[in-house]
Amino acid sequence: MAKQIDKRKKHTVSVEYAPKLVTATCACGASFEVIACKDIRVDVCSQCHPFFTGDSHFVDAEGRIEKFKKKYQQAS
Repeated sequence: MAKQIDKRKKHTVSVEYAPKLVTATCACGASFEVIACKDIRVDVCSQCHPFFTGDSHFVDAEGRIEKFKKKYQQAS
């Protein structure tokens, strides 16, 4: 039996993953360093996210609940 030679081109990676220390910039203006391939822009970070800052903006759920009850109370 003769060995079969694979004549297909071997897969080569054209771009190497070379992580480095880059700057991530948030929409609020805060910036911090992370390990990635290129600079990153983020929408929310720990300095402006309500979970981390303690600010909570509740939607007017009470008004929606009353509207729901009023709508379905008339139907029954």
